Amino acid sequence: MAAGFFAVFDDIAMLLDDAAAMSKVATKKTAGILGDDLAVNAQKASGFASSRELPVLWAITKGSFLNKLIILPLAFLLSAFAPWAIVPILMFGGVYLAFEGAHKIDEYIFPHKIKEHPELTEALSEEEILQKEAQKVKGAIRTDFILSIEIIIIALGTVLEQTLTIQIIAVSVVALLATVGVYGIVALLVRMDDFGFKLIESAKDESSLLYALGDLLVLSLPKVIRVLTFVGTLAMLLVAGGIFSHNVHEIHELLTFLPAMLKELLIGLVVGYIAVLLGKAYTKIKGQQ
Repeated sequence: MAAGFFAVFDDIAMLLDDAAAMSKVATKKTAGILGDDLAVNAQKASGFASSRELPVLWAITKGSFLNKLIILPLAFLLSAFAPWAIVPILMFGGVYLAFEGAHKIDEYIFPHKIKEHPELTEALSEEEILQKEAQKVKGAIRTDFILSIEIIIIALGTVLEQTLTIQIIAVSVVALLATVGVYGIVALLVRMDDFGFKLIESAKDESSLLYALGDLLVLSLPKVIRVLTFVGTLAMLLVAGGIFSHNVHEIHELLTFLPAMLKELLIGLVVGYIAVLLGKAYTKIKGQQ
């Protein structure tokens, strides 16, 4: 009886060890998208009044949790009953990630002209401000939904050969990290400038260490977001390139002479720019109709 009792505990310990190991592998595979998720949400959570930043971020976080609750069961059902569908979904997601990365680069090289709208300069009522805030929150939750699908499918793809129990534990850990970790860091980032202003206010003079530190925090926020955006864009292209390199044997064989990272970046750029050009062609044709 006692031997059987301890054997059960031993099995549970082994299961948790395996799940922890696979969670680490899955997290590494999704790190690129997590980085982009962080950059995207840092941008979307900034630009609000200081008193509204955290409430807006909390609303987006709740939406992100709901997204995961919808996507996770569907992903596990796919794994259990249609595992053949995982790779096609992964490939489709790879095209989306490559498109997003290439699109950001294209916009940086060929910036779009933004039309000025005089009405935007007019003072908005509190109700109008809240309506715009709600629209931004919905947009951020939609973006989170798309990124969440990619994070969960990529994480699931790394543990597809494991038992369903390990898949559920490992992918759920990644999904939880994608929400708690990302939005926790975003919360710190969006309040970084406010903390800096408080340090500046409490400083006795401009030559003090507190003033210098506060000034550094205020000036650093936009630069940190720009760096995160760059890293996230690069990571998306690498993740997309890696998906195609690992799942399309012909592409892998064609570029074996290149280092792995350069190969994945090149594949991501090529796939992304093809998607961008197709998107532009579709927009142009649609505009002529």
